[in-house]
Amino acid sequence: MQSDYEPLRIGSIRIDPPVALAPMAGVTNHAFRVICRRLGAGLVYTDMISSYALHYRNVKTLRMFDWTPEERPVAVQIFGAEPDKMAAGARMIADAGADIIDINIGCPVPKVTKTGAGAALINDLDTARRIMEAVVRAVDVPVTIKTRKGPDSATVTAVELSRMAQDAGIAAVAIHGRTAEQGYSGAADWSVIRQAKEAVDIPIIGNGDVKSPEDAKRMLDETGCDGVMIGRACMGNPWIFRRTAHYLRTGELLPEPTFQERIDTAREHLRGMVELLGEEIGTREMRGQITWYVKGMPGAGALRHRLTEAGSLEEMETALGELCMW
Repeated sequence: MQSDYEPLRIGSIRIDPPVALAPMAGVTNHAFRVICRRLGAGLVYTDMISSYALHYRNVKTLRMFDWTPEERPVAVQIFGAEPDKMAAGARMIADAGADIIDINIGCPVPKVTKTGAGAALINDLDTARRIMEAVVRAVDVPVTIKTRKGPDSATVTAVELSRMAQDAGIAAVAIHGRTAEQGYSGAADWSVIRQAKEAVDIPIIGNGDVKSPEDAKRMLDETGCDGVMIGRACMGNPWIFRRTAHYLRTGELLPEPTFQERIDTAREHLRGMVELLGEEIGTREMRGQITWYVKGMPGAGALRHRLTEAGSLEEMETALGELCMW
């Protein structure tokens, strides 16, 4: 089958395949991003970075400047509610070598929205507009936004916000088909992605309920969007990018990864986390994530407690090694 899908272009940046790793808090650091790029993601996003923390030069936040050349192209997501601080933070990030600056206008987590940032901006489109304009003026790299359908089922803002973004000089818009009120529950509404695509000329990236290569193709076909973004479905399953890219290109479904591939990649992710964060923090941060890789494997249930209680690289690798012997 000849592919009908063109590479995604954000400004001068060519993204092929048009499949992106979504920004996810506590997940999309360097250790995971590099795996997803190697396994076929066309674009990777960092975890969101606070413009307030950048303003005060928070040491922990500055450690999130962890992208490397092998990940490129990489989009760095920033959040905040003050245009001047967002612009200053974006300049710092661009100066550090980010390929794309992404503005979060959709995170529904209370600790973000209570500051007026994230999904709170969906209810304050004037501030959202001023932030977009300020960030676009501040940097020379492409600026994108990620938003949601709207604040709740009664109010749809994604189409209006996409038009506003285009007028502000935004290079692309990613739309999660759920409302802020839904969070991550219920079904994503892909029709709003189609409506936004029909309303603007800049690229639209669809997000929400893309759990398989077939879902990605269906989203592209049904909405006409220019690219798809995969979030929770890639946790413990970065092969979804390779399988989706191949399916979009050929129409052929590659097999799921073998148990050995899953264990080997879990080890790679674990070692990457330890290298990035140190053994104590790296293993602690990896406890929940490592169980995603082994879910459903023979013996995984018996070893899950050991994996989540492990306090050292050796303990985790020993548990994974025992899983290999089932």
